[in-house]
Amino acid sequence: MQERLTKFKATLLDEVHEIDEIVQLAQNGGSPADIAVAIADLLGDITVYCRSEALKYGLPLEDVLEVIMDSNESKLDVNGNPIYDANGKFLKGPNYWKPEPKIKALLEKCGIQTNNW
Repeated sequence: MQERLTKFKATLLDEVHEIDEIVQLAQNGGSPADIAVAIADLLGDITVYCRSEALKYGLPLEDVLEVIMDSNESKLDVNGNPIYDANGKFLKGPNYWKPEPKIKALLEKCGIQTNNW
């Protein structure tokens, strides 16, 4: 599993480094359409790689994403507004709950024995 994860990381890092090319395209006056296509292609490739990897492990990725999205929504402040850091990352609010216990329960419900990993 370690070798597989290392290779997956390398693949994702290759894709992430494409962001530099998109930034350069924008800096060099690339058209909004070209930039949008490059971003869409980047995000699509990353999504495909992640879905492929989830399938290799037998993980129900869409269900896991639903749990994570619900957890992210629990990060809202007391008024129901998102809290962001300087980079635009969603920060944890007072009602935040960690997704990992629900993900573990989901995997167990699907018959995936996480203690064998």
